[in-house]
Amino acid sequence: MEIKVLGPGCSNCQTLIERVGKAVQKAGVEATITKVTDYDEMLSYGIMSTPGLVIDGKLIMSGRVPSVDEITKLIADTNVAVASVSAGGKCSCGSCC
Repeated sequence: MEIKVLGPGCSNCQTLIERVGKAVQKAGVEATITKVTDYDEMLSYGIMSTPGLVIDGKLIMSGRVPSVDEITKLIADTNVAVASVSAGGKCSCGSCC
């Protein structure tokens, strides 16, 4: 799993990175966490406000800092969708699979 935190490096971005790390640990998944500060790359995700949270290439949330529990649920939901698609099912994203 690849998780990106989009933002210029403000305190909210730092808080989000910390919470993502805790959520990954809580969810028990392997993930690469990357901080993205390049404005062109941030804009490529269609972000309108920071911080932004991208999981496996999809902008999941922007403009606020979710709780560790909320991020853990987002990670778990993404993992379920990936496992379902890998098993021949269809995920609930509606477009990418």
